[in-house]
Amino acid sequence: MLNRKNFLFGLSLALATAALPVVAHEAKEPAEPRASLSAEASAEVGQDTVEITLSAELSGTSQTQVAETLNQRLDSVMKQAKGHEGIEARSGSYRIWPTTDRDGKIAEWRGQAEIVLESRDFPAVSKLAAGLGDRMPISGMAFSVSRERRAAEEQKLLGQAVEAFKTRAQALTQALGFADYRFRTVDLGGQGAMPYAPAPRMMMSAMAADKTAAPVEGGRERISVSVQGTIVLLPK
Repeated sequence: MLNRKNFLFGLSLALATAALPVVAHEAKEPAEPRASLSAEASAEVGQDTVEITLSAELSGTSQTQVAETLNQRLDSVMKQAKGHEGIEARSGSYRIWPTTDRDGKIAEWRGQAEIVLESRDFPAVSKLAAGLGDRMPISGMAFSVSRERRAAEEQKLLGQAVEAFKTRAQALTQALGFADYRFRTVDLGGQGAMPYAPAPRMMMSAMAADKTAAPVEGGRERISVSVQGTIVLLPK
């Protein structure tokens, strides 16, 4: 038994000793001067898409009554909203809740629902929203840049951002007295704000009453593309 233990111990020691030269002679990556840089290109783009929110709010003595009346209203408006070329109509928020009196008992039920109209044809969607305002007045507007226009703009900005990054890299290389540089890592990023422009309820209710189309005009949005990366500086 003792001989076997000694044999196993000796074998383990031999294996460990044999592995040591491999660890000791591992090649280390030579230290190279590196620099982290970033560059950005941006542009102001007109918002070409609008979302108009139509809202209806009802009250009644029972949950069933409110739900049925609200659903009928939604169905009527949605049928009229759909089928218009260039205008997308979809359901928004929907909720029904009770209100209580001083004794904590249910006094009445209330319901609220929304339909959202989205389009790039501002005059047409404004006219449609006004025509639906007697049943579901306009409660808000939101403007944005469409995905197609954003993608096209970002494609142009990408080239500008890359050229700006290369210019900064070359300038830094020369300023530090190196001969050239090579890319080590490159990351791309983009951003763009989507401001929300709510419309006053009182003004919208008045417009809906006389079937007057609400003035719809988008603003401008800043779209940017950024390039971040690390370069390795090469000596002369």
